[in-house]
Amino acid sequence: MDTTQTLSIIAQGTSDDHQQIENIIQQSKIDQTRELTTEHIQRQHSIRLVSLRLLPDSILLVIFSYLTPLDLIHCTRVCHRWHLLISRHQQLWRRLFLRPDCTNGYIGAVHVRQIEPFISILGTRCGPALLYIDLPVELITVDVLRELAIRCPNLEYLTLDFSSAMQLHDFCDLYEFPCNLKRLCICLSEVIFLEAFMRRIYGYLSSLQTLHIIGTMEKPTISSQDEISNYETINLSKIKASAPNLRVINLYGIGFIDDSHIEAIASGCIHLQCLALNYCIRICGSSFKNLMLRCKKLQSLLLQNTAIQDGPMLAVNWSSTQLTELDIASTELSEKALLALFAVVPNLTYLAVPYCDGFTDKVLKLLVDRGKLNGCRALDFSNTVNLSWEAMYRLLTTSPNITHRLEALSYTGNGAITEQFWIDTIRFLHKIKILIVGTAYSWFREMSRRIHVDQILDSCAMHCPDLRRLEIQWDSETLRYSDNSSKFIDHLRIKCTKLLSFVLPDGPYYEGTKSNFERAERSTVVRTTNMYKTNLKYEIRLLYDCTITDTYMARVCMLRMKSDI
Repeated sequence: MDTTQTLSIIAQGTSDDHQQIENIIQQSKIDQTRELTTEHIQRQHSIRLVSLRLLPDSILLVIFSYLTPLDLIHCTRVCHRWHLLISRHQQLWRRLFLRPDCTNGYIGAVHVRQIEPFISILGTRCGPALLYIDLPVELITVDVLRELAIRCPNLEYLTLDFSSAMQLHDFCDLYEFPCNLKRLCICLSEVIFLEAFMRRIYGYLSSLQTLHIIGTMEKPTISSQDEISNYETINLSKIKASAPNLRVINLYGIGFIDDSHIEAIASGCIHLQCLALNYCIRICGSSFKNLMLRCKKLQSLLLQNTAIQDGPMLAVNWSSTQLTELDIASTELSEKALLALFAVVPNLTYLAVPYCDGFTDKVLKLLVDRGKLNGCRALDFSNTVNLSWEAMYRLLTTSPNITHRLEALSYTGNGAITEQFWIDTIRFLHKIKILIVGTAYSWFREMSRRIHVDQILDSCAMHCPDLRRLEIQWDSETLRYSDNSSKFIDHLRIKCTKLLSFVLPDGPYYEGTKSNFERAERSTVVRTTNMYKTNLKYEIRLLYDCTITDTYMARVCMLRMKSDI
């Protein structure tokens, strides 16, 4: 109603003029409020748009530095300004992940469809800032390697993935290769011999400090495996001779590696600090005596699923070594051999004995009485069938010299363990960062009782402020929780602010926990045991501190071993 209508009503002087006037005033106030609200919303929307445009380049670059390579490519399509910022600042392109099929996706791996534009981008967009790059077999060409050698002089880590190769490019014209590499990872193929390629790059490996060679993890039949594993697809002796400064050697799942290769390593790698031979099934340990005599700096020895025997292991003078990290998971060492070994071995900071039947209560008591685990950072006692839960209970509740520095613990596979065991022991693990509990694969182990998970979470929240990775392996039918379980989940989420991974079995409890963390904008924390498995190998610092990023290299080094990552 306009002003003219209002004045006419007042002039008429009707009986209900006062009521009409009040109605007119109220309607006018409502109309003004609507106009103000609309104008306010439009003004705020305009301010937001203007403020985004007015963000200085320095702040935008800081934001871009947290993005993956794939996200950066998407951002270049937003506007011309962002395209120039991202393209011209090489510090944003320090790492390139080019194997989408070999990653879980969150690192932003990029699939390269055309090689020529990619080669030009290496020089213009990456240049001297590039530190890390992984190349699938289709990108391992003379032109790409030459461009990396010329345009990227600061390149330190290079991954060459030949695992899916059926045929190699021609490398006769390869005369340039990155010469300042500190870390090299080579993923082998089952059918391709790499000597023709390696012969071209031996002269560029003198600066190499870390070598990862990843074998084929697909296990054929026993008869065919013996035939295939006789062929050496790569010459380890020549690599060792070309890289005298090697400090970390990781040989994973290589069928042809035996003790003769370890003898060759011992003869030339005097600076060696970490040797990983996981899943090298031909290693029996006869070379370890010379290895420990010649490599005086060796501190980490990882022998998971090898064929080491009692005699060769006892022939080593372990008391004169500097060994601090030992993994003998899935080996056939007897109780007698372990008692003799741990009686003389130096104090350990990392010990893994899963699926080791020779590890018994007597062996654990010897380790505790001799003080071999004082100051230990990581322990993996999973699936040790001859180790009783009473011995573990005494270890965690009456050994403050061990628990006060313990950062990672895995104790799974014991069906007699209940929630009360962990409620009583977690309160002694104040510095724990990685904790793995429960009994996995209980579909063939009938659990006699149910596990109430709420109290376990509450204990972790109260006593483990530094907890970063928690895995509960009991299946969904074994787990029990109360109607107020969301409160215990809230308590864990609020108190354990550093929690990066919380792995649970599929089921209603997993769905509820995931929704709880998603409401708090922490959607990547809760995961399922079907897709993830927590690994204590993050605590092997000699192996993973030499890498650019621990989480990525834990996946690179165990590329094919999905059951452990």
